[in-house]
Amino acid sequence: MSELSMIPAARPVIGEEERVAVDRVLRSGMVAQGPEVAAFEVEFAAELVGGRTCVAVNSGTSGLHLGLLAAGVGPGDEVIVPSFTFAATANSVALTGATPVFADISADTFNLDPVSVAAAVSERTVAVMPVHLYGHPADMDGLAQVAQEHGLAVFEDAAQAHGATCGGRPVGSFGAFGMFSLYPTKNMTSGEGGMVSCADEEIARGVRLLRNQGMEAQYANEVVGLNNRMTDIHAAIGRVQLGKVGAWTAQRRANAAFLDEHLGQVAGVVTPAVREGCTHVYHQYTIRVDGASGAQRDEVVAALRAEHKVGCGVYYPTPNHELVSLARFAPAWELPVTARAAAEVISLPVHPSLSEGDLERVVEAVAAVVGAGA
Repeated sequence: MSELSMIPAARPVIGEEERVAVDRVLRSGMVAQGPEVAAFEVEFAAELVGGRTCVAVNSGTSGLHLGLLAAGVGPGDEVIVPSFTFAATANSVALTGATPVFADISADTFNLDPVSVAAAVSERTVAVMPVHLYGHPADMDGLAQVAQEHGLAVFEDAAQAHGATCGGRPVGSFGAFGMFSLYPTKNMTSGEGGMVSCADEEIARGVRLLRNQGMEAQYANEVVGLNNRMTDIHAAIGRVQLGKVGAWTAQRRANAAFLDEHLGQVAGVVTPAVREGCTHVYHQYTIRVDGASGAQRDEVVAALRAEHKVGCGVYYPTPNHELVSLARFAPAWELPVTARAAAEVISLPVHPSLSEGDLERVVEAVAAVVGAGA
């Protein structure tokens, strides 16, 4: 019997169409921000955020940073964020000079808990920025109610949630701005990049100015800005991917349904919840090893990789407020649901390149390892 090949945890899908698009741009001689970026912005807006004005930038983190700056966030302000996410969320707040304040998450979806957010509000709080983690929408109704009661703005970190919906409405269309990452392992990519969806032209213009040295017209600098532009090369890739992401999402959802059906029968495994009225796009298919310590979970991950050649990831083993870089913002209160999630979660392969045999092997591996109490 031949040795098993590793099933990758994620696999960017780059085809001939993307190569042709890149070559077209290279042959044009215009490779910096230009007509491809402008077209990508319009097409992304129409496809994924209900026509909201979109502004392309060079990374998702840049999108959050510039969105916050355009919304007027700065020193002295506080923005409530989850600790259970990638550090870019809190980093972007800290980079404005404002303070990220960490709230706890809901146990079912891993997203910000409105009750914890309300408890974290202070006189300095200006906004709440949920993350639609793993591709499941945050509780936007609950968070909107808290925001309204306290006079807060709402911003969205939709880095992992292209096409996710809540109540029939796409993520990225709820807050003053939303940000989508276009990193290679996201549900669609531009090679590298980010897209900011904006509720009004004032924020959109602010992001445009800030991404381009503070100017819209050449040498007419209006504010102190950055160089966070997207290139036409990246936009060309993104435009091709935009035409494919719908089918890829459907396959992700089908793969997740298969995993739900078969892993739901495995003792000790908690499969991902989907709240009523929500569309989960499964950037990650994240299970819990119920009751596990971090060390026990890590043993499961090691066995899945080494013994069964099933690639998997832990997103995220260290909550943001415990990171060396962000610990100075640690709350004076406990985040117990965050702590439990950080110890129990494992993200399994769910990407659209998986075969039925791959999915069966993932199920068999998890059943063998978790069922055996690894």
